[in-house]
Amino acid sequence: MTTSSSERGVSLGMPELPAPAYPDDVRARLEADAREIIARYPDSRSALLPLLHLVQAQEGHVTRTGMQFCADVLGLTTAEVTAVATFYTMYRRRPSGDYQVGVCTNTLCAVMGGDAIFESLQEHLGLGNGETTDDGKVTLEHIECNAACDFAPVVMVNWEFFDNQTPASAKRLVDDLRAGRPVQPTRGARLCTFKETARILAGFPDERPGAVEEGGSAGPASLVGLRLARGEAASARVVHPRGGPQGEPQDRVHEPSPAEHLSSHDAPQETSASDPSHPTGPAAEEGE
Repeated sequence: MTTSSSERGVSLGMPELPAPAYPDDVRARLEADAREIIARYPDSRSALLPLLHLVQAQEGHVTRTGMQFCADVLGLTTAEVTAVATFYTMYRRRPSGDYQVGVCTNTLCAVMGGDAIFESLQEHLGLGNGETTDDGKVTLEHIECNAACDFAPVVMVNWEFFDNQTPASAKRLVDDLRAGRPVQPTRGARLCTFKETARILAGFPDERPGAVEEGGSAGPASLVGLRLARGEAASARVVHPRGGPQGEPQDRVHEPSPAEHLSSHDAPQETSASDPSHPTGPAAEEGE
């Protein structure tokens, strides 16, 4: 017995039609921006990454129209543009929310409570990974390491840091985003929408007053090497003395002073599962 192509899930329809063009006024504006971006590079094709951010700023994700535009202005094939747009996770291939809420589930964040945060947000929002709320406000996804391990577990919103999160604080965060209440990252500039973020990543200045001065910084543990290079502080270390009396302890541990703050988990601030008041294991809801 044979099965038809439709029964096997194989489409034999017509090839996909060419991508629709941008309206004339939109294309003229994007072409002006594209010329400014391309002029920064000795080889025009090097401008592809910021150009993809530029078209993402137009529609909130990289559409077929946006990829065709990039191919046209750079003299590339759509296959070449698609290969790049599908490789980097910062480029969205389908409509997404005003706020991209990413929960780090890489190793350290996961064991510190990131997995529990992601699961609680999925249940709270009724979303799967990469899905968007019906109001178009929040897209939820798990993300890989964002180099903020000393503040684990970390949640990012449009690539701004929200450190030392718990399931309860993360749920408050997404509720505030959906309600339009002001939300301030732990460090870094105040939030803007994903489209606005994409334009900044394309290389255009953040024109909000004071936003540049609000830029964040790495955590204390991440900066220990820099501090040592400047001669500003010593790190925690184990010293192995030579020739000490037999039976005498051979290791002396340097205990950092409170001012050194070698890790945010040593700093005088509340944390999540890293805090002694939270038992090891999945982070629990407040009040449980």
